[in-house]
Amino acid sequence: MDATIRIATPRDAVALARLRYEFRASLGAPDEAEPVFVQRCIAWMTPRLEPSARWRAWVAETPEGIVGAVWIGLIEKMPNPIEEPEEHGYLTNFYVRPGTRGAGMGTALLDAALQWCAERGVHAVMLWPTVRSRPLYERHGFATPAALMELIVTGHSAPWPTDAPPTSGYRRP
Repeated sequence: MDATIRIATPRDAVALARLRYEFRASLGAPDEAEPVFVQRCIAWMTPRLEPSARWRAWVAETPEGIVGAVWIGLIEKMPNPIEEPEEHGYLTNFYVRPGTRGAGMGTALLDAALQWCAERGVHAVMLWPTVRSRPLYERHGFATPAALMELIVTGHSAPWPTDAPPTSGYRRP
């Protein structure tokens, strides 16, 4: 692996927004023009890349630029009167450009994000994997939890193949 893994900063927002577009546009036809999406994404990412934000992103950077990234969003838990961590992590937007895969960058990105969560005392890290990404997450200790449930309230299930049955949204009982 000829890449540096580092925490992203606000100055990385442009490259990360373009990477996000590349990642998500590979899953289906975009509903938004790339320049419009990139500008909207830069505006969203920039404040979330500040050190005081509840988000962190790590990038894999080669001499050619940023070729991969992973994000963790912190989810506060309610205060608890017993000894229990009070944050969860939401792992998302984990992507390495196809031409650079297989060199260990994905593992290095994931290791960096999970190490940060461990140092911070995050209780659990959650994610929604694709069928293709599931083995990578399983190698890092992720498993299907018995204690977690999901309800799609609006929209549809993930736009990529999963092994879960499709859902179409909240229906009042």
